[in-house]
Amino acid sequence: MPPDHAPPSSIGPGGHGSGSASPPIHRVAVPEAGDTPALPDMARLRQARLAKVKAELARRDVAGALLYDPINIRYATGSRNMAVWTLHNAVRYAFVATEGPVVIFDFHGCGHLSDGLDTVDDTRAAVSWYYFGAGPHMQARARKWAAEIADLVDLHGGGNRRLAVDTVDPAGLDALRALNIEVVDGQGACEAARLFKTPDEIAAMQQSIAVAEAGMYRMREALRPGVTEQAIWALLHETNIALGGEWIETRLLTSGEKTNPWFQEAGTRLLRPGDLLSFDTDLIGPYGYCADISRTYHCGPGRPSDEQRKLYRLAWEQIQHNTALIRPGLGYRELAERAMVLPEDYMPQRYSVLAHGVGLCDEYPACVYLQDFDDAGYDGVFEAGQTVCVESYVGAVGGREGVKLEQQVLVTDTGVALLSTFPWEEDLLGREI
Repeated sequence: MPPDHAPPSSIGPGGHGSGSASPPIHRVAVPEAGDTPALPDMARLRQARLAKVKAELARRDVAGALLYDPINIRYATGSRNMAVWTLHNAVRYAFVATEGPVVIFDFHGCGHLSDGLDTVDDTRAAVSWYYFGAGPHMQARARKWAAEIADLVDLHGGGNRRLAVDTVDPAGLDALRALNIEVVDGQGACEAARLFKTPDEIAAMQQSIAVAEAGMYRMREALRPGVTEQAIWALLHETNIALGGEWIETRLLTSGEKTNPWFQEAGTRLLRPGDLLSFDTDLIGPYGYCADISRTYHCGPGRPSDEQRKLYRLAWEQIQHNTALIRPGLGYRELAERAMVLPEDYMPQRYSVLAHGVGLCDEYPACVYLQDFDDAGYDGVFEAGQTVCVESYVGAVGGREGVKLEQQVLVTDTGVALLSTFPWEEDLLGREI
């Protein structure tokens, strides 16, 4: 169950980045030293999220939803249990009736974890029919599981036998269909419900960002030749756990020649004088919200090279330009059409997206480059209340290093407000370039 209290007050101050000269980018209130961001009202947050899920289920004309993804269970109910483990062990699920109760089916002996949650009406023992738990009895266990789900659909569906499911293996799908349950997509319904953030969700997200930025300060302070990538990366994990966070989704921190190409992972490489170090936090912090921020540091002594400053400046300019475009009414394709065009040398290794949604994790939408639109893009329109991460990676094919930057923002009525406030690296900006 998510904490209903603030993380410790040792969260440091929000830094102040270099803003773009292009409006409209507004800054949200940044805490002073020793302060923490505003706290969410967790009861109100849970009720609002469940209402959004049920409204989306009603819009899609389904009897309810069966949720296995722990992110979706957390969003709809506020209940959590071993989220990373249950991502790959199907021992926990929830039934959310469109008009009716919410039932958590939990791992054995774990029903008490949902005690006191006003969004959960009933807890039951889960029927584990996946192979690890059921072995040769998988088919029979799946039929038992499906019968219990079908009974809930009959009891609360008002004759509607359409059930939204976010993820299910073949044995379970076959068992539901054998009972005349029409299984439809549930992940899209959950993503649509999660798209717009309430003020309490923004407050929870700011808690996670404050934790991430506290860790980022520690990482920068520890930067020196002879330290391993993993030792730097561990500081972010330690800070997150110590301040009430939960987990980090990737290991994306690299240095020197490992920064090009991107998507390599932290390892035992020792930092050397003059190296760049790039990372992506991908941090799930307090209340389960994501802080998805990327920065690149320079490891002294000495000043960055002209090439390093050129890479950083290009990535920074791309972030500033594309962030300034985002406002209500801007289409996802329009963003691709108007986005900053990187020089030809850097396009082959462009990042996978220009921007993406963010909430309890990376979320809809994924806004791709124009060159990728026919194969991977889809259209839509930005609206106030979305939270978005604006991305850049700049590294030439065959180049020694690359720069990763990312900024987290809230779409407002007139543009965006910055949520991530960690400063840019003035020595890498190289204003004279």
